[in-house]
Amino acid sequence: MARILAVHAHPDDIEMLAAGALALLARSGHHVTLVTATAGDCGSAEHEPQETARIRMAEAAEAAALIGADYRCLGLPDLGVFSDDPTRRRVTELLREVRPDVVIASSPVDYHPDHEAIGLLVRDACFAAPVPNYRTGDAAPLEGIPHLYLCDPIGGHDRTGGRVDPEFGADVAAAFETKRAMLACHRSQAAWVAKQHGIDDHGASMEAWTRRQGRLFGVELAEGFRQYRHQPYPTTPRLQELLGGALLAARPAGGAA
Repeated sequence: MARILAVHAHPDDIEMLAAGALALLARSGHHVTLVTATAGDCGSAEHEPQETARIRMAEAAEAAALIGADYRCLGLPDLGVFSDDPTRRRVTELLREVRPDVVIASSPVDYHPDHEAIGLLVRDACFAAPVPNYRTGDAAPLEGIPHLYLCDPIGGHDRTGGRVDPEFGADVAAAFETKRAMLACHRSQAAWVAKQHGIDDHGASMEAWTRRQGRLFGVELAEGFRQYRHQPYPTTPRLQELLGGALLAARPAGGAA
């Protein structure tokens, strides 16, 4: 069985973009770890940062438990994630501790600076994790660079409005109710998402997005991914193979947005 590590910026980001695929992988017996860079401590107009962080980490752990996954938080400040050497070493140590076969990271192009920064950090930590002289903590270097995949950016666009399409998808119809339940664990975000983003129904927004990605592949519900293949990262289709019958191998030309 494979070890899967999914890393994004805030509690509820993974649930929006990749929880269906992760639920399918967990059902198949693979070990899944969900990690957020921050506890989302800025995501409230009702609570102070420390209380917001406590609430949101508990919600994230509850969501992860629905698929038998581990949850960890790197403890970086919300709106304070930067691609620098100390943080890269922190993320590299995470990889060395979890020892994943497959890493799923946030898109390095997105609307949110934390999303972009943790995507870059995870990319670079995958490269650094096998390097013995790149010292972090007590965990041993990896044997090699893990397979790296990127989620869709929120809304399918970069911050300039440019479209970013997935390379392949996962048909998540069989896991959609689990995905919905995982996002619903993030109860504290209902009021915040309405205030900050003007989205009255967080769950309905997630469903609309998952259906939109499904239309790209000609199915009802899907999540999209891109594989990072630049030398010397692995180029073999590891996640695609693990998805099995749920794999949507290529976006049909002219697929509907």
